Amino acid sequence: MPLKNMNMLAEPKLRALQDLVKTSSKEELIWMNGFLAGLLSNGSAVSAPQAVVQEQPVAAPPAPAAPAVQKITIVYGTETGNSKKLATEFATKAKKQGINAKVVSLDQYRLNDLPKEEYLFTVISTQGEGEPPATAKKFYDHIHNNGTRLDKLKYGVLALGDTSYPLFCKAGEDVDNQLHKLGAQRMVSLQKCDTDYQADADAWFAQVLQKLQSGGVPASNGTTTATVTAPAATKKSGGKKVYTGTVLTNINLNDRGSSKATHHIEIAAEGVEYLPGDSIGVVAENPEGVIRAIVSLTGVDASKIVAATEPRTVYDLLKKKLNITWLPERVVRNYAKLVQQDIPDTKISLLDLLRIYPVKDAAQFEEVLGILEPITPRLYSISSSPAAHSGEVHITVAKDTFMVNDERRCGLCSDYLLQMPENTSFEFYVHRNNQFRLPDHDKDIIMIGPGTGIAAFRSFLWERDAVGATGRNWLFFGEQHFQTDFLYQTEIQNWVQTGVLTHVSLAFSRDQPYKVYVLHRMLEQAMELYRWIMDGAYIYVCGAREPMSVDVDYTLLQIIERFGGKKPTEAIEFLDKLKEEGRYLKDVY
Repeated sequence: MPLKNMNMLAEPKLRALQDLVKTSSKEELIWMNGFLAGLLSNGSAVSAPQAVVQEQPVAAPPAPAAPAVQKITIVYGTETGNSKKLATEFATKAKKQGINAKVVSLDQYRLNDLPKEEYLFTVISTQGEGEPPATAKKFYDHIHNNGTRLDKLKYGVLALGDTSYPLFCKAGEDVDNQLHKLGAQRMVSLQKCDTDYQADADAWFAQVLQKLQSGGVPASNGTTTATVTAPAATKKSGGKKVYTGTVLTNINLNDRGSSKATHHIEIAAEGVEYLPGDSIGVVAENPEGVIRAIVSLTGVDASKIVAATEPRTVYDLLKKKLNITWLPERVVRNYAKLVQQDIPDTKISLLDLLRIYPVKDAAQFEEVLGILEPITPRLYSISSSPAAHSGEVHITVAKDTFMVNDERRCGLCSDYLLQMPENTSFEFYVHRNNQFRLPDHDKDIIMIGPGTGIAAFRSFLWERDAVGATGRNWLFFGEQHFQTDFLYQTEIQNWVQTGVLTHVSLAFSRDQPYKVYVLHRMLEQAMELYRWIMDGAYIYVCGAREPMSVDVDYTLLQIIERFGGKKPTEAIEFLDKLKEEGRYLKDVY
């Protein structure tokens, strides 16, 4: 009879064994090894230890030693929920070792408690241009501006980030360095984690727990850690795979008369691999006109090769590598020091900065090149399906516009992509999002995606249609006007007609005297929506983080309270449970 599973243990027993081994000391493992060897050498069943004791006495296991450290605090700052997940896992492991672990979000943490803490472990992600998440901003600003000494504190920082971004794990680095400056002692070194963070995080947790068991001794010089027997993190390859794509189609989905420009872009890319829920990362090139203006203003030789991570011409750096369109305040401060001028903290383009506070000559501008930061990749949700669009990847890109000093400006990457003609080639990488995956084919899904949030759900629907998924699909979509802004209208109507879409609920906010959004449609369909949730449906939200995703949270809580007969606190617990079960998932930006 062929073996169906190479494991001799059933999955629950295997997990229990793995957990026991991970949380046991060396001495405990030696004792268990001898105990099991004694059982087997006497041919006795493991379930009958009494017989073993009679035939060959085995020393009773020593009582588990109380951990040297009894109490720790774990704080987290998160946007997507990953830091919270890891902080909760860490607390669970600590409690199994007899350590009282308090877990708290940084936006709820009482800053007055910080000088009283003895052991503090921070799990924090990095957002945008190297910034902390919104929930961690208060804590981040406090430790940088308050100056309170933290001489009794022992700490560790687990930083989450994405190596595709130039300021990888910057918020975590800043917190780690600042706590050290305030007199706190690193118990373990800073651990930086990429998007596939679990192995590194587990190894860091194991290292921390070992330190706590042995008395919480700080790292020998405040910056390094002792060698530990924690499981080694999987070694990563040298960066994400970069694909070369060719534009097949680039069309505006908005009709004439719309105030918006939202493009559907189809890209051919040989061997591209992705799953529904993933995004692509694009590093845009800077506009030619801006580069010419900078060269003219500074008198620099555009063809001159300058030292960088690799030798490049000034033109190549300005065109493809350096952020020159929207400089963060930290770069402006460095520029002010370099040109020795008093410049207020502000975000500004390099061209405007050079016009208002010019460099003295071309040589000084070459120094400016050294303080500029790399262009940050921009992520776009994939709107195609690998099952339906082999060898292609589709994205949905809205033109990003904003005002600066009464002048309308365009976002660098959206403008770059929208102006890209067919047959143009460019590079991109696939950004995996394992926290935003389709469920099994027979599960129902509820998709809430106004605006370009429709992108991920177009991918979902194409995929479910192509693989013959039997679960029901309900789409909530919203935009400004039905006539001009109904993105992917023909496809959505076809999915309704063929039964791929069980329900579609539309909200066009400007087609009536009062504004109507997707949350209003959710409330109108509240009873049916709650019934789907209770029947096991998975809920997905994609689009703007604020205010849309926050409003969706509040609306779901209202529905759960009303139709579930729950108190506000019970509704929050219910929604939290959906998140823990992986049934309430967000991809918001």
